[in-house]
Amino acid sequence: MKRCEIWLAELPHPIGKRPVLLLSRDAAYAVRNAATVAEITTTIREIPVEVPLDRSDGMAKECVINLDTVTTIPKTMLIHKIADLKPAKIEQVNKALKFALDLE
Repeated sequence: MKRCEIWLAELPHPIGKRPVLLLSRDAAYAVRNAATVAEITTTIREIPVEVPLDRSDGMAKECVINLDTVTTIPKTMLIHKIADLKPAKIEQVNKALKFALDLE
């Protein structure tokens, strides 16, 4: 596991299975039993906290990483890796996360 990988996760009811983006720092995965993630959704609102994804990013259809829905889940909820984000998308994630958390 490493930061900016996309994984399928089994999230609590009523959400269920959903892709998520791993946000924790790489060193944390070896020592923590939890991972901080952002949900990926097909609800696209075109707002600054979203990063668009599509087939070229390893997704089945158009969707977005929603950096307003950051949560920490047990690593046991992570089912399997789907894809790695490309550097350009990682930059967009960092920018959207800063906006979502008002860090700029």
